[in-house]
Amino acid sequence: QVQLVESGGGLVQPGGSLRLSCAASGNIFSINRMGWYRQVPGKERELVAGFTSDGRTNYADSVKGRFTISRDSSKNTVSLQMDSLKPEDTAVYYCHVFYGFRDYWGQGTQVTVSS
Repeated sequence: QVQLVESGGGLVQPGGSLRLSCAASGNIFSINRMGWYRQVPGKERELVAGFTSDGRTNYADSVKGRFTISRDSSKNTVSLQMDSLKPEDTAVYYCHVFYGFRDYWGQGTQVTVSS
């Protein structure tokens, strides 16, 4: 079992920044695939940014150049630095881990970009 605890999120004005963090705990040897998804009501959950099994990073086109994903493999943490935020970035953000052939999700954290 993997437990994910998220922190960060909140209300920010357009053009502002936020940082999301996620810590994974449990009987974990190492995690290769970690990332962040987001979801708005009525739409499917979408990948925002993530690390692939071979260490590459993927970003949604809508966030390239504005968001940066990072991780500390020794601590099994993953963070998402979000800059130049736009109202369309408003969503619930979920930490995601793929481990032991299973998907694990955090509880979600609300990000609201509004003036």
